[in-house]
Amino acid sequence: MNWVKYSILLLVAMFQFSFTAVDDRETFEYRSQDNHAFSYGEVLNYRIHYGIINAATAELKVDKDPFEVDGRTTYHITASGKTNSSFDWMYKVREHFESYVDTESIAPLKYFKSVQENKYKDIDFVIYDHAKQYLYGKKKNLDIPRYVQDIVSGAYYARTIDFSGAYIGKTFPLDIYLDQEVYNLKFKYLGKETIKSDVGKVRCIKLRPQLVVDRVFKDEDDMTLWVTDDKNKIPVRVKTDIWVGSLKIDLNSYSGLKNKFTSME
Repeated sequence: MNWVKYSILLLVAMFQFSFTAVDDRETFEYRSQDNHAFSYGEVLNYRIHYGIINAATAELKVDKDPFEVDGRTTYHITASGKTNSSFDWMYKVREHFESYVDTESIAPLKYFKSVQENKYKDIDFVIYDHAKQYLYGKKKNLDIPRYVQDIVSGAYYARTIDFSGAYIGKTFPLDIYLDQEVYNLKFKYLGKETIKSDVGKVRCIKLRPQLVVDRVFKDEDDMTLWVTDDKNKIPVRVKTDIWVGSLKIDLNSYSGLKNKFTSME
């Protein structure tokens, strides 16, 4: 029941190593992905309800300063989640993820996760070589699609997408690395909706991310995501059904936004 990990998707311990440059990386040119949505110093905080229970909290944070990885400038983004003390007796979760996201291409260069769920513990870290379309992992090396995302970087990459010309039902592809596997996923544009949230009444873009069906999610269409209908595209709410109940994740505080919160009514 590792649902806090998946909640953070909607949205470690720092590892320091690199690999030797190879010829194709010396000539490879990264794509240029426009990013008008977020920047250094942004912090988003969420509360997570499991059914009617106020069960957990989560934080998404972009460090205030750039971080260099193999000569590239990155956003160092962390995503952390933990169950509340009143819920720990039932199922204690402490989870932490980090992604180092290239500022030019908005593609991850390093990724780390540290997960504790009751007595279960797991650590993973990887380095992405987008030139070679290869991933070097602690547990497994993989061929990858170029510009594959992880569960942290993918949420921020999605915020850079321009939905102004989208029609209801339009889909956007998103390749995701998760637990030694690569999934060719997508998310669907569902239109616009104004919702009442913890931070006020907000005009939102409504999306449906495709899920990985596993022991947590029973259907790939079981999640709905609302992001602000402005330049920030902040995730405001996530609702999803799981095998053993439902989750609702709500933004309850924010700071360091790149743009004004213009979708607030």
